[in-house]
Amino acid sequence: MKVDGIWRQAIWTGGENLRQVFIFDQTKLPHKLVEKELINTDSAIDAICNMEVRGAPLIGVTGAYAVCLAVAATPKNQDPDAWLVNECARIAAARPTAVNLAWAVDKMKNALLGQKDFSNRLSLAYENAKIILEGEVDCCKHIGIHGLELLKDLSSKKGGRPLNILTHCNAGWLACVDYGTATAPIYAAFDEGIPVHVWVDETRPLNQGARLTAWEMLHHGVPHTLITDNAGGHLMQHGLVDAVIVGTDRTTHTGDVCNKIGTYLKALAAFDNNVPFFVALPSSTIDWEIENGLNIPIEQRNPHEITLVQGLCDGQLKSVLVPPEQSPARNDAFDVTPARLVTGLITERGVCRADKKSIAALFPDKSRK
Repeated sequence: MKVDGIWRQAIWTGGENLRQVFIFDQTKLPHKLVEKELINTDSAIDAICNMEVRGAPLIGVTGAYAVCLAVAATPKNQDPDAWLVNECARIAAARPTAVNLAWAVDKMKNALLGQKDFSNRLSLAYENAKIILEGEVDCCKHIGIHGLELLKDLSSKKGGRPLNILTHCNAGWLACVDYGTATAPIYAAFDEGIPVHVWVDETRPLNQGARLTAWEMLHHGVPHTLITDNAGGHLMQHGLVDAVIVGTDRTTHTGDVCNKIGTYLKALAAFDNNVPFFVALPSSTIDWEIENGLNIPIEQRNPHEITLVQGLCDGQLKSVLVPPEQSPARNDAFDVTPARLVTGLITERGVCRADKKSIAALFPDKSRK
C-alpha cells in the first residue's frame, strides 16, 4: 500500500545481501512513522511481544525472519540443528494465540534442519522467509479479489448509496505486510469506484482501530468515521451498517473465530440485526487441530494496557493513568466468536461457510480427515 504516495510494506529487508530486517514500530503510530531494524533474534521477539509488529500474518512473517536472524547468530561451537530447534521454540512462544507464528516458524525449521553448511543454511533461511512473506501478500491480494464480489453485490442493492462497513481492530496492511485481510476487500472496492464508508472501532485497550485502521484509511483516502467500541450495535439497530468484516488471529477448521477482544460482541449484534458478519483470513490462520474455539489459548497481556492510555500531548507521546492506581485490571487480548454467528469466511481461495465441511472442501490439501 502507499504512504504519502510511496509504496511500503510492513516488514522488509535491505542492506548488504538484503539481510537486514526492518519494520515500522506500530506503537508509535499514528503520530510518528518510525522505521526500526531488528538486529537479532531477541529484538525480533521483543517486537512481537511488545506489539511493535502485530496482526497474525505479520507476526508469522516476522517470526520467519527471526529464524533467519537466529541462524545468522549460530555459535561456531554449537550443533546448528540443536541451536535452531531451541531458537525456534523461543520465537514461537512470543505470542500464543496467533497460529501464524507457529506455522511460519515450523515451516522455516523444517526447511533448514539437516543443512550443515552455514552459508547455504543462511541463504536458504532468507529464501524461505521471502517465500512466506510473498505468500501472505498474495493471499491478502486474493482475499481482496474474492471479497470485492461480496461488496459489489451488497452495493448493487443500495442503488449507488455508500456501503457502510464496520470493522474491529486493525486487520489492514499494517497487520499483514500488504493489502490486509479485512481491509483488502474495502481497498479493492474503493479502488474500483464503489462508494464505501468504514466505521472504525477504536478497539480498546490499545486502540489499534483508532491508531492504525484510521491511519490506513486516511492515507488511502477511504471515507471513514471513528466510533467507540460500544457503538456498533446501536448503529446496526438504526440500519447504518451494511456488513461487518473482521480479521482473525486463529480460526478453527470447524469455523470458530478467535480475534481481538470485542469481536464476539460485534458478531452478536450483527446476528441480532441481520447484518452479514464476514471474517477475512489466509489459510495460514486456520488451525487444523483444534475443534472447539474455546480451547484456543487466549493471551493475557499486561494490565497496564488497560489502565494507561497513550496519546500525543505537546508533541510528545505520553501515557496517562485512568483508573485508581490500586484498582486491579484483567486484560484478555482475544475472544472467540462461534461459527454459528459467522456469515462466511473470505479466504485466498474464495468464500465459504464457517463450518468443517465447507472449509475442508475449499482446502482439501490442508484439511485432516
